[in-house]
Amino acid sequence: MKPANRPRHITKGDIFDDLGLSRSEASALKIKATLLDAILNEIEKRGYTQSELVEVLDEYQPSISNLTRGKIANVSLEKLLTYSDRLNMKATLTVRPHSEQRNNNPRTLSRLPGRSTARHSGSRGQASRPKGFLALFDTT
Repeated sequence: MKPANRPRHITKGDIFDDLGLSRSEASALKIKATLLDAILNEIEKRGYTQSELVEVLDEYQPSISNLTRGKIANVSLEKLLTYSDRLNMKATLTVRPHSEQRNNNPRTLSRLPGRSTARHSGSRGQASRPKGFLALFDTT
């Protein structure tokens, strides 16, 4: 007789840590998942059909089908932001030190052309970030 269907691994914290992803990979996936969730909630709220979404999002039907089924492995963050724009949603990104999650002054980047509050340093022009950062989307 088979043993009861018991979990083989119990996550104690973040599933992305358990998957062995780097902090930046995990952050990117969290951002994409948060944005996808907001997009799908908006689509449901407005009652769009897939054929209506083809027009609204200016996308092919197979891509719309994948989006509505949550299959976004090959969809870029930029494409998801484009979808949110076409749905008249506002997306903002808040970045703060991981150890100071309740900081009153988080850095916020808005999706306005030519606007960025990130400071750049180093010869490669990469944004300077404190060790360990948390990225969250607010799509309200």
